[in-house]
Amino acid sequence: MTRSRDPFRPFETALDEAEALAILREAVAGADDGELYLERRRSEALAFDDGRLRTASYDAGEGFGLRAVCGEASGYAHSTELSAAALKRAAQTCRLAARDGGGTGPAAPPQATNRRLYSDDDPLEGPDFQARVTLLSELDAYARAREPKVAQVTVSLACSMQEIEILRPEGRRVADVRPLVRMNVSVICESGGRRESGSAGGGGRFGVEAVMDPEHGRRLVDEATRQALVNLEAEDAPAGVMDVALSSGWPGILLHEAVGHGLEGDFNRKKTSAFAGLMGQMIAAPGVTVVDDGTIPDRRGSITIDDEGTPSARNVLIEDGRLVGYMQDRQNARLMGVEPTGNGRRQSYAHPPMPRMTNTIMLAGDASPQDVVAGVEDGIHAVAFGGGQVDITNGKFVFSCTEAYRVKNGRVLHPVKGATLIGDGATALQKIRAVGTDMALDPGMGMCGKAGQWVPVGVGQPTLLIGGLTVGGARAG
Repeated sequence: MTRSRDPFRPFETALDEAEALAILREAVAGADDGELYLERRRSEALAFDDGRLRTASYDAGEGFGLRAVCGEASGYAHSTELSAAALKRAAQTCRLAARDGGGTGPAAPPQATNRRLYSDDDPLEGPDFQARVTLLSELDAYARAREPKVAQVTVSLACSMQEIEILRPEGRRVADVRPLVRMNVSVICESGGRRESGSAGGGGRFGVEAVMDPEHGRRLVDEATRQALVNLEAEDAPAGVMDVALSSGWPGILLHEAVGHGLEGDFNRKKTSAFAGLMGQMIAAPGVTVVDDGTIPDRRGSITIDDEGTPSARNVLIEDGRLVGYMQDRQNARLMGVEPTGNGRRQSYAHPPMPRMTNTIMLAGDASPQDVVAGVEDGIHAVAFGGGQVDITNGKFVFSCTEAYRVKNGRVLHPVKGATLIGDGATALQKIRAVGTDMALDPGMGMCGKAGQWVPVGVGQPTLLIGGLTVGGARAG
């Protein structure tokens, strides 16, 4: 499928490239850096709930964001009106950041790349609206037919297509076309007056056909139903300080929240991170290596270029327990005297970029997953997580388990419900006692929030054993 990659073309009567470049250069005169960011985005979301189509939404938008950066200050303005007049008004706002000068001179532009990490297949094209609704209806019926305890089913499909182009003051233009799709299934099972839930989902940067295979949807239903049935048999979780084994894949969300945000450049430059000033020091147990990798093909958190035009990269953050790197956008990298890492991300044209994670992963170790779980003397095995909270300044976190098991003397006893994991990232890293060989990525369902902005991300890890985490539960351990 061929489509225009030139966002100026549809608006050439109001805004052409030469005029836009002239206005951009005026806006960043005397500043260290800046860019004109243009975006088109279309999205569709369907949700089949309680045997009927509950919601169906479609959204389309476009606009620009103009930025001038001078030292620690930046001026940012955005508009949905793609015209020379709107761009000139935005330039006046951006000039306020550089009005006193003081810049060190134009920053070197990002390097160029011809790499493509995902196709430009449009998830909103392909099977029509009725075919999508029919699939969701069939999955709802499948869930109810396969298990009599199923009381409620929700099946959702979300697709979006984002097209961006960045114009730099030196005249370079870089572009990216970013498809994104996700299917999610939530099931509630009921027995003896008790109700418990389970969920499964996933997707990535590809066309919608990849998740519209009925067999794929049935696998999600099977997994969500399995989890709900497990939770129906669960006992109240114990409370206390105990060993915790984390399964591979999606449980890496704990790593993402408790550790990842603390390794973003802006928090460390401002010394508000629990890891500030620790570069080169041991901050984790030996054998722990953590990377942020935006270059994995077709993954939800991957980006060919970041939202400043820097190519994404595989950045090592912790190597064999030692802190070796932070995630950087252009502004924080320049202020810290290091290179940008391709982590300058923004939610949309209405938001300035900031250091953000892409796919944050702990690499595999040398222990078998079975031995990792067998190493739990008195604790739980956490298989799946729901929501969580973290304080970036001290790394303290609270995560709720959606599937977990009681373990004693290495033996898995029974499922537990209501377990929460409480601790802080810096201490948890030091208490890792075993790292499994089974590193796995999550199925493609993560979203990350920071300063009011949300972006898609990925996580991954092997099975881990952490000694001495606080587990919150309904009864004493």
